[in-house]
Amino acid sequence: MFPELTGYLFPNDVHIHWSLMIVLYPYITGLVAGAFLVSSLYHVFGRKDLEPLGRFALATALCFLVVAGLPLLNHLGHPERAINIIVTPNFTSAMAGFGILYASYFIVLLLEVWFVFRVDIIETAAHSRGIKRWLFAALALGVYDTSPEAQAIDRKIIRVLAAIGIPMACLLHGYVGFLFGALKANPWWSTPLMPVIFLFSAMVSGIALLIVLYQIAMKLKGMPIDRPAISAMARWLWLFMIMSLTMELLEIMMLAYERAEEWEVIGHLLTHQLSFSFISLQMVGGGLIPLILLGIVVLMGRYMDDRILNTLTMVSSLLLLLQVLAMRWNVVIGGQMFSKSMTGFRETYVPGLFEKEGILAALAILFIPFILLLIFERVLPTFRHLET
Repeated sequence: MFPELTGYLFPNDVHIHWSLMIVLYPYITGLVAGAFLVSSLYHVFGRKDLEPLGRFALATALCFLVVAGLPLLNHLGHPERAINIIVTPNFTSAMAGFGILYASYFIVLLLEVWFVFRVDIIETAAHSRGIKRWLFAALALGVYDTSPEAQAIDRKIIRVLAAIGIPMACLLHGYVGFLFGALKANPWWSTPLMPVIFLFSAMVSGIALLIVLYQIAMKLKGMPIDRPAISAMARWLWLFMIMSLTMELLEIMMLAYERAEEWEVIGHLLTHQLSFSFISLQMVGGGLIPLILLGIVVLMGRYMDDRILNTLTMVSSLLLLLQVLAMRWNVVIGGQMFSKSMTGFRETYVPGLFEKEGILAALAILFIPFILLLIFERVLPTFRHLET
C-alpha cells in the first residue's frame, strides 16, 4: 500500500503531518527579522552607509510580518480559533507564547513605521485633495507638527522603538527554532543549537532579500544603486552566513562525532533521501558558492566595477535565499521522514500543485508581501528622501 516506506514505522509515522506551510512559516518570519535588523542598524546604531535602505527595510519587514501567520492559519483545521491565543492566553503553551510575541512585535513595528513616515503623511495630506486628503489626514492621527523640534523628538522615539524591536525580532524567530528544539521525541530537532541556527539563518535570508529588492527597485525607478550601501550589506551578509553555516555544520559534526544511535538514521537521511536538498542546495550551491562570491566582494570589492559588484552580490543573495529555504525544508520535512522506532524511513514528501497546502498555495502566500510592498511604495514612497 505504501511502497515508499522502508523498515519499521509506527502508524503515526507514516504520514508527513507538517507540510509545506510549516516550511514557509519560519522562512517568512526569518525574512522579517533580517529586514528589521538592517533598518535598526541605521536607526539605532547610526550606520550611515545603510541610510538608503533604512525606510525600505522597515516597510519590507512590516509587509512580510503581516502575512507571517498565514501559513499557520492555512495549515490549521480551524483557523478561526487562532484568535483564542490572544483572547484566552495560555502562558504555559509554546505556541501561545508566539502569538503574544507576534502581536507585541507587530504593534512596535507599526508604531515605528508611523513615526518614520509621519512627515511624509502630513506633507501628502497638505498637498492632496478629495479622498486622498481625507485618507492621509486620518493616517496623520491629528498630529500636523513638522517643525525641526518635532522631527527631533520623532527621531528619538524611532530610536527607542527600534531598540525595543531588535530583541523582539530576534525572539520572534529564535522562538521558531525553540519550538523545534524543544521537541525531545525528535533527535534531529532536539538540540540547543536549533534556535541559534534559525536566528542566524533568518538574518541571512532577510539581508539577502533586501539586496535583491533594493537592486530591482533602483532599476525600476531609474535611480543609481548606492555602492557604499551594497558593500555594507555584502559585509553583513557574509558575516551572518559564516556564522549560520558554522552553526549548521557544528550541529551535524556533533551528531557524527558522538555516533549515537540517532546518527545511524540522520546520517543515512542526509546522504540518501535528502542528499539533493542538503548537500547540493544547502551546503554547496547555496552555501559554499555564495561564501566564495561574497568573500571576493568583501575582500576585493574596492577594485571592482559597480556592475560586477552588484552582480556578484545579487547572485550570492539569490543563492542564499534558496539555501535558507532548503535548510527549512530539510529540518521540517526531513525531521519527519524517519520513524521514532529509529529503524524505518518514509521515503519522500512531494507537495501537490493544487492542494490546500500545496505549491500554488505556498507561492500565493509568498507573493502577497510583494504586492503589499508595491502598495506601500505607492502610498508612501520609501526612497523619497533620496530624490530630494
